[in-house]
Amino acid sequence: MATEVLSSQALNRATLARQLLLTREKMAVARAVEHLVGLQAQLARPPYLALWSRIQGFQRDSLTKLALKRDVVRGTMMRGTLHLMSAKDYLRYRDLYRPLLTAAMHSVLKQRATSLDLPALLATARPFLDETPRTFEEVRAHLMKHHVEGDERAMGFATRMLLPLIQVPEEGLDWGWPGNSGFTLAESWLGKPLEPNADASSLVSRYLAAFGPASVADMQNWSGLKSLKGAFEQVRDELVEFRDEKKRVLFDLPRAPRPSEDTPAPVRFLPDYDNLILSHADRTRFVTDAQRKAMSTGNLRVQPVFLVDGRVAGMWATTRKKGSATLVCKPFGALKKPVRDALAQEGEDVLRFTEPDATAVAVTFEK
Repeated sequence: MATEVLSSQALNRATLARQLLLTREKMAVARAVEHLVGLQAQLARPPYLALWSRIQGFQRDSLTKLALKRDVVRGTMMRGTLHLMSAKDYLRYRDLYRPLLTAAMHSVLKQRATSLDLPALLATARPFLDETPRTFEEVRAHLMKHHVEGDERAMGFATRMLLPLIQVPEEGLDWGWPGNSGFTLAESWLGKPLEPNADASSLVSRYLAAFGPASVADMQNWSGLKSLKGAFEQVRDELVEFRDEKKRVLFDLPRAPRPSEDTPAPVRFLPDYDNLILSHADRTRFVTDAQRKAMSTGNLRVQPVFLVDGRVAGMWATTRKKGSATLVCKPFGALKKPVRDALAQEGEDVLRFTEPDATAVAVTFEK
């Protein structure tokens, strides 16, 4: 029996459904964070907007309260970057990423890493961070007191990557975390140890539920983990197989949603670094290669984008002037009037969510 071929449009609609972007879902915030296997959180604000675009009636404080209750945490995970995860998932999978984070540390520091006495460094940093949350300015100063000949920045980066650290939220902030957050050990913050010997195969179904259908290379790109073919083979009997239009093998869960290609997809505004944009090796189901280059800055920031008919159609940014807030759409091509009208309405709603104190809001379009 021939393997079914899924078109780019079919893959688009399937992944939009998994990403809660075909319709805003009635889903508890904690459940959404777990379903999405975390949210990219290099900045504090994007996870809030990501959830607002996906969940009916999402309110900012619902996420902040979960963080303050320690049900969700912000720490370094996939691809060696900050993510917002459920506490349960962080404890379950953090150890799985330990080799990746160690390799990332060596990749960034290169020769500077060889001069570090890592066991001594971590033995100095661990009790200091365990005692109370510390900013990394405080961490680096503490390390320099004990390792006076050390490379201050290299020691700080190694500590950040090698210890399981949580960024501590604060009450009364618009987006839950200050710009210079304090860090503490995950075991102390959560009152539980990390689960040892995490198995990548247990993550396969979680990834496919949120991002499938997908290839082994797609999951490797999302996670930053290498050589995941064996993990897929371990659960192969639980999966179904497709091919894309380039004849690449894709895997999926048998009962996962795969809507028809003509399923309507509403306009959506996505934040910096949104999961949808970063979670496949081949991202052409959502964005062209030329658009990807335009979206990325020299410092590797992935800019906010908006979707039209399920595909990236431009970038956006907000500005404030006194009491007014403006959302500026920067489309990659011409937009028909009904699309502009839909973007204007959705954009005004975005501003009312992100700029609740604005006395006036407006959406404009660059030519």
